[in-house]
Amino acid sequence: MKILVINGVNMNMLGIREPEKYGTITLKDLEKDLYAYSFELGIDIETYQSNHEGEIVEKIQQAKDTADGIVINAAAYTHTSVAIRDAISAVNIPTVEVHMTNIHAREDFRKKSLISDVCTGQICGFGAESYKLALKGLSDILKQSNLK
Repeated sequence: MKILVINGVNMNMLGIREPEKYGTITLKDLEKDLYAYSFELGIDIETYQSNHEGEIVEKIQQAKDTADGIVINAAAYTHTSVAIRDAISAVNIPTVEVHMTNIHAREDFRKKSLISDVCTGQICGFGAESYKLALKGLSDILKQSNLK
């Protein structure tokens, strides 16, 4: 089983950008932790980050043939990108939306997710642990669907 973990715009700035909200973990450290956790879960992951909406769309489209599921932190594109929403819908594979902060407790414009209604679930507000919760939940869903 393979899960693609996508990080969107500005996520490459983790550890520098607003550490009071996102902590001091870097993207590289987060990815290292996720790879270690994926071994515990018995799954394969691929990580990807881009600041470019079209590149994220293309990666999602490629996942149709290369991944069983997607964990995505579209970051600011969560609130603006119909293109990312449509790509998730088009590939029709289980997808979990993830955010380090609780988007529902932030600025009004961050409370609306354009992608949540085409995702299997949403995890937010647990910092870097949000990713592990998303991976665990998605791997459980995928394992159960393979049993049917």
